[in-house]
Amino acid sequence: MGGADKGLLPWRGQPLVCHALEALRGVAATLLINANRNPALYRDFGYPVISDLTDGFAGPLAGLLSAMRATATPYVLTVPCDTPLLTAELLARLVKRLGETNASIAVAHDGERLHPVVMLAATCLADDLEAYLARGERKVENWIRRHAWLAVDFSDRPEVLANINTPEELERLERQAGSDA
Repeated sequence: MGGADKGLLPWRGQPLVCHALEALRGVAATLLINANRNPALYRDFGYPVISDLTDGFAGPLAGLLSAMRATATPYVLTVPCDTPLLTAELLARLVKRLGETNASIAVAHDGERLHPVVMLAATCLADDLEAYLARGERKVENWIRRHAWLAVDFSDRPEVLANINTPEELERLERQAGSDA
């Protein structure tokens, strides 16, 4: 994205982070924003802003660890800011399915592949995650597979897991969403 802060990029008239917050508001009682840049701008959205507890860029797992350490809830639900089509209804699938099992982690699956940053994880895994990151490990799927986990079927709506990594993808998703309206 040319160095731009993805969460602050506009999509359908609002910063991408607003779409993530809207989806989460319908499922989670407590919301946190994990941001390592522009914390003052993110605070303007009305939620606590946390930054990674680890040194250097450790990727999405660092944000998950920070959220686990910042909350007293038994689970943390994570979504990336660059998947603006996610909805509370779909995120509720993660909650429902995890509640039906003895698993500690639920991850979205589009029918073809996992989307590991759309995840509901037990906060009791924080120490294990911290040790994993301390060893220099960064792969989200590898950490997930160390625990009792399940893939949650999103194959009826795989488009909601489309993420934006380039300005062209942002424009394309804007056009597609506009034509679906």
